[in-house]
Amino acid sequence: MSSHSWFDIPRGSHFSLANIPFGIISSTSSTTPHVAIAIGNHALDLAIFAANNGFSALSTIQPHQAVFSQPTLNAFATLGRPIHAVVRKYIQSVFVKDTPYPEVLKTNSSLQKQAIFPLKEVQTHLPFKIGDYTDFYAGLNHAYNVGVLFRGPANALQPNYKHLPVGYHGRASSVVVSGTPIRRPNGQILENPAAEQKLPSLSPCRKLDIELELGAFVCRANRMGEPVPISKAQDSLFGVVLMNDWSARDVQAWEYVPLGPFNAKNFGTSISAWVVLADALEPFLVKGLENDTQILPYLQEKNAESVYDIKLQVDLKTSSGQSSTICRTSSRNLLWSFPQMLTHHSITGCPLQVGDLLGSGTISGLEPSERGSLLEQTANGKVSIKLSGEEERRFLEDGDEVTITGVCGSDDGALVGFGDCVGIIEPALKL
Repeated sequence: MSSHSWFDIPRGSHFSLANIPFGIISSTSSTTPHVAIAIGNHALDLAIFAANNGFSALSTIQPHQAVFSQPTLNAFATLGRPIHAVVRKYIQSVFVKDTPYPEVLKTNSSLQKQAIFPLKEVQTHLPFKIGDYTDFYAGLNHAYNVGVLFRGPANALQPNYKHLPVGYHGRASSVVVSGTPIRRPNGQILENPAAEQKLPSLSPCRKLDIELELGAFVCRANRMGEPVPISKAQDSLFGVVLMNDWSARDVQAWEYVPLGPFNAKNFGTSISAWVVLADALEPFLVKGLENDTQILPYLQEKNAESVYDIKLQVDLKTSSGQSSTICRTSSRNLLWSFPQMLTHHSITGCPLQVGDLLGSGTISGLEPSERGSLLEQTANGKVSIKLSGEEERRFLEDGDEVTITGVCGSDDGALVGFGDCVGIIEPALKL
């Protein structure tokens, strides 16, 4: 498809014609949240578009047009990947320069006025109603770096690490859309781990951290007792968002033995507002990190190219207004793919549901500048990182604003990007 559109899409936009990501918006003229796509610096409101015969040339979606009036993407996602693909292609064809359907939007100025809004004028909302959220640990370099910090190089990775996608069940109620402030949590902290008597105190978290992750949404339910085979796992994945799984490292250090993360993770997880469809990301599939372990057949994928090459960046802006890039890496730094995570998740017969969210785990490259958490960058607070304007950080301070961006491709006219995932830290409540 030509990357040229009759519609004004700035060069370098994350939301080019090659993308067409889906999200949930409201606006002053249309205050109930419903489905939209992002294109250039604008959103096309699909509820208004559908109500005005926007889908007149796409018979497959006509019986299902009510999905676009819903306040979440769940109903649209349930229609399945073949329908998502058809809808995306149709919207591309409506916006392409020599569109076969000019009367739908190109020459229909009244519908343009009604249904297209500048992104800066719309409110974005959580894209899905998330029933469950599972956080994996598929970033091998991150897992190794953290393991070295706590257990030394010889035991950095647990014996199971290269045999299965390690994960834990997170808290769906605290997943929030980009732009939502994150309040520093209070929790139990052990001030002096070396003391003979282990006496914790309740205090605001002092080691508040980021985790650079991707999230994937499930679009197909499986029945309880019936696993999803690896050959079908891709069909269960709707699309991908950027994710910052905020982490209270000092709370975690005291609580995580023997059952793993709990309060250290349940206070906030930020995701980007626009979900990039799996189909839009397909051209950017690459090989993930090499696994030198023979994995069991149920996790073996036919196609070795199963992780995405998304250029990821983390910026930290302090309350002084100065911004610094603290990490640049690629999402190819994963040992396990989302289809493998999903298949492993369901191998017991665990029923996944439409709208469930799977987190990749923190993504880090090999270089210090590619580490996706402050825990790794500062060796658990032993050294500080330098920011612009003479400032430095060991962990996040109140007023710090973290922005994750991600984008695929190098052609400025056909980028497939995620926009950004932003959160600002608010002070802890005084208890």
